[in-house]
Amino acid sequence: MSNGTTRTGTAPAETTRIHNIGYRNYDGARLGRAYARRSLFAQSLRGAYGLGRSARSKVLPMILFGVMCVPAAVIVAVAVATEMRELPLDYTRYAIFTQAVIGLFLAAQAPQTVSRDLRFRTVPLYFSRPVERVDYVLAKFGAMASALFVLTAAPLLVLYLGSLLAKMDLADQTKGFAQALVSVALLSLLFGGLGLVMAALTPRRGFGVAAVIAALTITYGAVSTVQAIAYETGSGGAVQWLGLFSPVTLIDGVQTAFLGASSSFPGGLGPGTGTGAVYLLAVLVLIAGSYGVLMRRYRKVGL
Repeated sequence: MSNGTTRTGTAPAETTRIHNIGYRNYDGARLGRAYARRSLFAQSLRGAYGLGRSARSKVLPMILFGVMCVPAAVIVAVAVATEMRELPLDYTRYAIFTQAVIGLFLAAQAPQTVSRDLRFRTVPLYFSRPVERVDYVLAKFGAMASALFVLTAAPLLVLYLGSLLAKMDLADQTKGFAQALVSVALLSLLFGGLGLVMAALTPRRGFGVAAVIAALTITYGAVSTVQAIAYETGSGGAVQWLGLFSPVTLIDGVQTAFLGASSSFPGGLGPGTGTGAVYLLAVLVLIAGSYGVLMRRYRKVGL
């Protein structure tokens, strides 16, 4: 049956064309996962100080870095001018003395390190293949800890060089400087891990900042207050154990027990070697636990 229309021919056969648009196979070196991990580490470390970012992003970290170093420079100037034979502030006390500045730096930079990646699911680098979860976590953890180490070790270096300029005893100053470097290395790993965990639990930067401040500043204030109450009521033995509940007092306890530091606990009742071993174990468990939580967090979000 016809509907009144006719076909006069068949449709022309489709043809396939190949265009050479100039793409070439990559025949250079395959740098692999280690190079990708180093690149992400370097980019994250630079970003913590605003390098490679806008001028506004550099202001806060550089101001905090300066605030960390200025007291050390003043101490050195006074020591040289008055010909002191030893520094008025021990190396191991410096990070405890400036812990508020360290907390502000961490609160500002930990969310910047991970929150934006979580929120937008992008990183400012182009990789030829997906980054492994372990590589991402190690790079970010290492970068945050390294940024904190630079922040805390720089004023110690100023103090050390100043002590040599003032012709203080070389052996004593070198020993104190080395002990303080070990202390701030532990502090950087502990604070960096805790800060990244707080920041990674929420993609909102503001919430991450508040969480980091709460984890460091509020716990330190609460523990110090309870320690003071325990000391004043004659419960001096409890002072040592209460220090286990704040990151700042944990570091204080470790360096008091093993690094020859004087304790900032009420009455100077810092932990001895036995209790100090518990402090050190707690620090190591928190560092390892932070890494584990980060791995689990990024597994959950699909990295």
